Amino acid sequence: MDTVAQLRSQWFDYTHYLRRERFLDDQFAQLKKLQDASSPDFVFEVVSLFFQNSEKVINIMAEALEQNVVDFNQVITYVHRLKGSSAWIGAMRIKNACIDFRNYCEAKDIEGCLGCLQQARQECLELKNKLENLFRLERQIVAAGGLVPTKGELSLVWIVEGGVDGGK
Repeated sequence: MDTVAQLRSQWFDYTHYLRRERFLDDQFAQLKKLQDASSPDFVFEVVSLFFQNSEKVINIMAEALEQNVVDFNQVITYVHRLKGSSAWIGAMRIKNACIDFRNYCEAKDIEGCLGCLQQARQECLELKNKLENLFRLERQIVAAGGLVPTKGELSLVWIVEGGVDGGK
């Protein structure tokens, strides 16, 4: 197998892993569909902005939760913002952490909120590292003279696997 074919195979295996482990859902494939030759870095740019914004939002929530009197409605607003942006890029684990986070906010459970904040922070860091690996692999494919698998190839593979729940 030539280098490009090996790299493309690694890319498919890695994207399957990210989906199987629920780092990403089908929305990520939808986001990839928006990328084309006129905007080859679209997904990278969107994801980079997501992580910049997420870090700010998480820091704001951390500060809000450190107050003597916590404004849970304010925290919920930021949780909702993080949940929405994570859902938009297909960051499934972050989105799910936000659902739990909101429930703890509604119950005014500060310890539960702090646990969810830590989980959201950790999920963001882990996904950022995973996507950096994916983008690095894509750059290697291009540097070797190949083409990054197309949005259609990714969508088709994910559909064949049975959607986001793997056919469950």
